[in-house]
Amino acid sequence: MAVREPPASSPEDLGRHAAWYVLAGVVTTAAQAVLFLVLRPELGSQAANLVAIAITTVGNTEFHRRVTFEGRRSKATKRHFQDLLTFCFYAGYGSLVLASLDVLVAQPSALLETAVLLAASLVGGIVRFAVLRWWVFARA
Repeated sequence: MAVREPPASSPEDLGRHAAWYVLAGVVTTAAQAVLFLVLRPELGSQAANLVAIAITTVGNTEFHRRVTFEGRRSKATKRHFQDLLTFCFYAGYGSLVLASLDVLVAQPSALLETAVLLAASLVGGIVRFAVLRWWVFARA
């Protein structure tokens, strides 16, 4: 049985991981917002959000595996499980955020919905960084 080592404790390592993570997050979140805005008229807010999340989650996680946490190994089944958990978290979280907005605002605009989803994504991204660094790509 492998014993887990804590992630490297050097500030440079953490800083590098954080920088790549933020860059990937900005690109992914922008792509998600564009997909949401493009799909929303045809699918509605909830479905557009789910499709946008599904498309961007896989690419984002693969980027983190190859670049952000490069050199740290993780089993494919663990990564796929993490993809599924990430999708479920953001899908549930985003759906709840959109439903809450609908309660507060009678007919929210596409831009307001997008802004609220972007804010929610920021909070979720901070949690995800910790999970990726200390669980999915932890040193084994």
